[in-house]
Amino acid sequence: MSKLTLIATPIGNLGDISQRAKDTISSLDILCCEDTRHTGNLVSLLGIQRPALYVANHEHNERNMAAKIVEWLNEGKKVGLCSDAGYPLVSDPGYPAAVAAIAAGHEIEVIPGASAVPVALLSSGLPPSSYIFKGFPPRKPGHRRSFLEEDAQSHHTLIFYESPFRVAKFLSEALEVLGDRKAAVCLELTKQFERTMRGTLSELVAQFDANPPKGEAVIVIAGRE
Repeated sequence: MSKLTLIATPIGNLGDISQRAKDTISSLDILCCEDTRHTGNLVSLLGIQRPALYVANHEHNERNMAAKIVEWLNEGKKVGLCSDAGYPLVSDPGYPAAVAAIAAGHEIEVIPGASAVPVALLSSGLPPSSYIFKGFPPRKPGHRRSFLEEDAQSHHTLIFYESPFRVAKFLSEALEVLGDRKAAVCLELTKQFERTMRGTLSELVAQFDANPPKGEAVIVIAGRE
């Protein structure tokens, strides 16, 4: 029985990687990455000993790669899996590999680290006691509206990832479906120009309509009162 290691990588600030993650990466036979060039640069910048083999594991090939990863585990290889930022599997590739590894009798080890979800939640100023992480909304307007309606009656704080190109549109649809709740838009988390914009959904809609953001966004919306 072998072990598939899931490794969290920095979401912006390179100082957020743990020594445990560095040691783990340097001990691997194979590292499966969302983007081999991105992870290769990260490993070089951090001065980590390079694994023997980098392999791409992204949204377009991850189902086929799952069988190959199990094959390597069956051979006793030390296999790690990471995404470009944060945790693999969490709105990122890797879930088919983890499921296949478990089904084949292998263990899963998680090397913890940075994640945009708790960073955004804590900086939002909204209740952190219970929350629902929704990931990326659908791109089609009708599907996105249904996606929002699923939790319209929930009292839990809601957390979403969104492209900077769709932040204003998403906030506008959230206002229509959820009403004018408190919310926060967190941009460039852990990076040099990190900032969090807080207000009601109507205030944030007006702000982002006039000034489209740059950088990845995490949107936090209060639950139903």
